[in-house]
Amino acid sequence: MKLKEITLRQLKMRMKSPFTTSFGTMQDRDFILLEAKDENGNSGWGESVAFHSPWYSEETLKTNWHMLEDFLIPELLNKEIKHPDEVSEIFSYIRKNNMAKSTLEGAVWDLYTQEQGISLAKALGGEKSKIEVGISIGIQNTVDDLLKLIDEYVTEGYKRMKVKIKPGWDVDVMREVRKHFPNVPLMADANSAYRLEDIDHLRALDEFDLMMIEQPLASDDIIDHATLQKQINTPVCLDESIHSYEDTRKAIELGSCKIINIKIGRVGGLTESKQIHDLCKQHDIPVWCGGMLESGIGRAHNIALTTLDNFILPGDTAGSSRYWDKDIIDPEVVVKDGFITVPDTPGIGYKPNRDTIKQYTIAEKVFS
Repeated sequence: MKLKEITLRQLKMRMKSPFTTSFGTMQDRDFILLEAKDENGNSGWGESVAFHSPWYSEETLKTNWHMLEDFLIPELLNKEIKHPDEVSEIFSYIRKNNMAKSTLEGAVWDLYTQEQGISLAKALGGEKSKIEVGISIGIQNTVDDLLKLIDEYVTEGYKRMKVKIKPGWDVDVMREVRKHFPNVPLMADANSAYRLEDIDHLRALDEFDLMMIEQPLASDDIIDHATLQKQINTPVCLDESIHSYEDTRKAIELGSCKIINIKIGRVGGLTESKQIHDLCKQHDIPVWCGGMLESGIGRAHNIALTTLDNFILPGDTAGSSRYWDKDIIDPEVVVKDGFITVPDTPGIGYKPNRDTIKQYTIAEKVFS
């Protein structure tokens, strides 16, 4: 397989409602969509999950575009590729920039599986025909607003509620949620909003029987998280701290967590994601797939990855209608009774809607 043409597009999509976390609020989602064509004219698609600002990681939309245009695309154009696993090796001399790498690697996986006539899920070794999904709920204006949203999502059948927390919006909020929903699988996501000296405060969350608290401490830490995990009963889940197989190995050896959230963009692609999954399985560390407010292209990659057998906890891959009035794929991702049916057609299993993509595109550049 050779990539003969690659197109970068910057899209801007308006979310149905603002999404608020401990580090800010967003309603417009700017992102990069990458289309890679092979010598036969087939197209594979990848999506950058980097945000417009460096609030989740140091990567941004602009740095991803720069890395793709000046380094990553020149490395792959017209190069013979036998398997997508080779992409991470080709890019190995470039430090970090995982979201940029994942954008192009995802398109290669899509192309490869189309040429092989198999689904992306099958190519990765997935075994599930449907996946359980949860929902991620941003910080709301009032607790009543939060409770109303949770009630709606429970009614829709979502299998787990993830509630964003921050200092001042945490213990009392979770107490009210648990009071109204005593049996709903529930987790808290802190997005690095706390420090180790908050350990007594975080311990107060133990009374709510949470599935986990996600990334409570610094985004680059695995040592303090090990100290925290020893002193609280609630399982710690690492997100921002895990960027690679090696990060995962060290976190497991230190006892920094009991659960790991795998995000394809954060770790540099599907190949690295699968390796992390396999390592966690060996050590009985359950994993789940986190969301980055993706459009349908990124969502499709998440669905395929989640079919691997150690993804035993519901992920954040909600249906398209959770975020968008109109997604950029046909059919859109649909959740029924808390499950998404995994497509079995070649590639990512969803067809990009070029008219809708054009409608949302605000910049475009072709490389050949």
